[in-house]
Amino acid sequence: MKRQKRDRLERAQSRGFQAGLSGRSKEHCPYQSVDAKMRWLGGWRDAIDGRVTGLFNK
Repeated sequence: MKRQKRDRLERAQSRGFQAGLSGRSKEHCPYQSVDAKMRWLGGWRDAIDGRVTGLFNK
């Protein structure tokens, strides 16, 4: 059985989350599409909020 690829927007949010956890700036968003960029920034913001509140230690 073939594995299905994840949705592109879901992948953008996941990559934004990982970028936020690693401390990258939001200006490093690799996406040009408005929808993908919004999802990447949403994931980035979630990670930054988690770091600020102490959920994730770096």
